[in-house]
Amino acid sequence: MIGCLVGLLAVPALLSAFAHGHAPRAGAIMVLISGGLIALAVMQNPRGYTVEQLPAVFARVIERYIN
Repeated sequence: MIGCLVGLLAVPALLSAFAHGHAPRAGAIMVLISGGLIALAVMQNPRGYTVEQLPAVFARVIERYIN
């Protein structure tokens, strides 16, 4: 879940860097972190999740950190 969120946050960082003519360092680092976290999740659960299971997975992770 965190890998997906970091990946989503990388998009505006990349677009902003390209729009202003800067090197997309922060966005690129975020993409690498996101890819690493997603790879870690795939290694821990090789079967993956179906689209129907994703809301329950997000809720379970958020609930774990809130409680």
